[in-house]
Amino acid sequence: MGTSQGSLPDGAQRALTAVGYLLLFMLGAFQGLIGSFQYSQAPAPLIAIILAVIIFATCVACGWGLGTFGAGLLPAVGWILASFILAMSRPNGSVVITATAAGECYLYGGALACAVGSVTAFFTRPRRPAPPR
Repeated sequence: MGTSQGSLPDGAQRALTAVGYLLLFMLGAFQGLIGSFQYSQAPAPLIAIILAVIIFATCVACGWGLGTFGAGLLPAVGWILASFILAMSRPNGSVVITATAAGECYLYGGALACAVGSVTAFFTRPRRPAPPR
């Protein structure tokens, strides 16, 4: 991960990598947050399925982009945490994600898409050649 002026120092490179992974986690959590409120829009089950496909594409693209399994896994973890926390019932009895066909397609389809997307990113990521010795 170098720049035109040369490679970054060890500490700066680690910090940049950590920030990049944190942003991938936040991207997945943001998709889960938005999807939890939008899954039941007009063609109800279709929107839930589209949101599941979007998180699948996000996991695969992040894994391919950075070339690591963690990059494909972190958006999935963020999405699962955000979506399933919002699916839990509150003390007053209200829920964000209801037990309808669209809600179940969103939660179960999204969780499956996260798992398959992360595994797909792992097995199909571009292999970088080892640096010359």
